[in-house]
Amino acid sequence: MSYIAIVDYGAGNLMSVHNSLDFLGYENRIADRPETIRNAAGVILPGVGAFPDAMGALHRSGLTDAVLEAAREKPFLGICLGMQMLFEESDEVRLCAGLGLLPGRIERIPTGLKLPQIGWNALEIVRPNAMTAGLRQGDYVYFVHSLMAKPKNPNDLACAVDYGARVPAMVARGNLFGCQFHPEKSGKVGLKMLQNFAKLTEVGK
Repeated sequence: MSYIAIVDYGAGNLMSVHNSLDFLGYENRIADRPETIRNAAGVILPGVGAFPDAMGALHRSGLTDAVLEAAREKPFLGICLGMQMLFEESDEVRLCAGLGLLPGRIERIPTGLKLPQIGWNALEIVRPNAMTAGLRQGDYVYFVHSLMAKPKNPNDLACAVDYGARVPAMVARGNLFGCQFHPEKSGKVGLKMLQNFAKLTEVGK
């Protein structure tokens, strides 16, 4: 049976994503071995905490090559820190290289508002894609973050929010997607996006 792999590298919020996919009825597996990722129909990379810690944990897990292969070959979704890890580098804590799947870097949000941004914010859909199907301008999603992506290619920006600055909320390129917000904590809107992603993988209910 085909399934969606949720990458377990010791630094991700796995169970809320797992529970959301279970609720939607899509087969999924926690993946802590490369073969579980390689055999999946689609892959989700979650993440919480600091960028250098997460990248270090990913490399120590032995899953980096399988993650890179999956991101180039099949539907792939990075969530929160998992989205930030898709980029070339971050200056959180110290300069640290990311996965380099998208050109750009991660920087602190240039805002006078309180950081981290914790709570709901309204999406501006900049470039509709498969994951935003069925969503409306102004739909609310849930954020917890102090840093943001700065994509080099403007075509990679799919959604943004206003938090005293224009903050990228979603990136998309081909089969690769990243959500700065937590779709698994964003109610019906987030569940719709996870459903849209699951449909791309063709994993049956």
